[in-house]
Amino acid sequence: MPISGNYSGRYRPQIHFSPPENFMNDPNGLFLDGHGTYHMYYQYNPSGLVAGDQHWGHATSKDLYHWTNQPIAIFPPNNDSQVFSGSAVIDTNNTSGFFPNQTNGVVAIYTLNTPAAQVQEIAYSHDGGYTFTRFAGNPVINSTSTQFRDPKVIWHEDRWVMAIAYAQDYTIGIFTSSDLKTWTHASNFTRPGLPGEQYECPNLLKMPVHGSTESMYLLLISINPGAPLGGSITQYFPGAFNGTHFVPVDDVTRYTDFAKDNYAGQFFYGIPESDHPVSIAWASNWQYAQDAPTADEGWRSAMSLPRRNFLANITDAGWDLVSLPHDLSPVVGEQLAARSNLLNDTLVADYSSVASNAIYFEVHVAGVAGANGAATLNFTASSPISGESLSGGYFFAGNNSFFLNRGGVHGFDDAFFTTNFNTTSLLRADGTWSLSGLIDRSLIEVFVDRGAHSATATFFATQPLTLFALSTAELPEDASVSVKVYALKSTWSENAKTTVVENVEE
Repeated sequence: MPISGNYSGRYRPQIHFSPPENFMNDPNGLFLDGHGTYHMYYQYNPSGLVAGDQHWGHATSKDLYHWTNQPIAIFPPNNDSQVFSGSAVIDTNNTSGFFPNQTNGVVAIYTLNTPAAQVQEIAYSHDGGYTFTRFAGNPVINSTSTQFRDPKVIWHEDRWVMAIAYAQDYTIGIFTSSDLKTWTHASNFTRPGLPGEQYECPNLLKMPVHGSTESMYLLLISINPGAPLGGSITQYFPGAFNGTHFVPVDDVTRYTDFAKDNYAGQFFYGIPESDHPVSIAWASNWQYAQDAPTADEGWRSAMSLPRRNFLANITDAGWDLVSLPHDLSPVVGEQLAARSNLLNDTLVADYSSVASNAIYFEVHVAGVAGANGAATLNFTASSPISGESLSGGYFFAGNNSFFLNRGGVHGFDDAFFTTNFNTTSLLRADGTWSLSGLIDRSLIEVFVDRGAHSATATFFATQPLTLFALSTAELPEDASVSVKVYALKSTWSENAKTTVVENVEE
């Protein structure tokens, strides 16, 4: 039976996925089945509000926003082990031999963590990924190391390919298999990049190149701890892959997110090659994930928005991973405010009556080439009750800096909860720039310059933010700024209400 949860808490995201209760971290085993159902497994402790007793939780969706909480999918075999991160594939051709009479058999590949070692196991499902049977011949890759984990498996031409982390050796191993049961080491990838203190959760996949029919390969490596802002972060390398070896195009260090709450992202298996690859990440940071105040509501951690991704040659760094929200139409509600040209003016949208307490906004700017140093765009989401605010802005001249500031909300006091984030976002040659963002009770995601830069940040206000304002100043007279703000519909309940604090309805 599907599992229910209380999604009415003040901090409970209404658009982003969060577990029914207790603690969640990395997304695992993401795949799209032949019936159009997305499956998301995730690192889950069903018995506590911190990491520890790791299982694979499970949820399903038809649109990546409206999720059904399914029963736990994979349990550890004993009290001394935990089921760590991994991936899942559909064994259409029955290469494993587990599925002689079906083409939709699912195989999960994961790390079994024990006091002695981290080994790689598989489990198979005859019912489309709802229940699993552990392979009697486990482990499929043995080990004496306690730092060897997070297998991500793809199909490449005529074989299965696994990318896996030798965590404290700063190395990604590449293994190949014909049957998912017997694996052969093919190569290792070690780059300077940002080593941090350990590598985790690699992804290796083919990625389309914007504006062409070509594609490249992308290797993503999560790092924790050791991020520039502290804690966890994900870096990526564009390059080429021949089935056994990955070769990057350069040594540039690139990050998937310029804020602090986007980690261990994974791409869905089974997305048609004609579509953009789709990913979901864990929207938190190991520096404070186990201390977040959502524990008062009986849960901790949420996932990022589902994102569609592609590569584009935009900045001086060369290839950039562009990420944008997956089709938001299932959750977009009424338009709250709009201006066709917000030139040196302010737009205000009151969303206190929006049941979800979630909004989406988008801005398109043109004609700003040559803007002076005072030309800016700023936005705030604030609480008229407490005076708290979340803010961001962009400077159209100088260093073309975009910033995001969560320091104006006061519901969480933690030394590692960094408040300010920024990135450089150069104007396009045609003098255009864009911004979109989604604010969801305790999560904000922004997508700068059509997704060339993105940021994910949690925030915890003592009162709900209900007033959105966006303004521009000192723009050239021939510039144009179109703005739209939309209410978002709760994916858990159309009647989801925020809570009452100090006898004031939020």
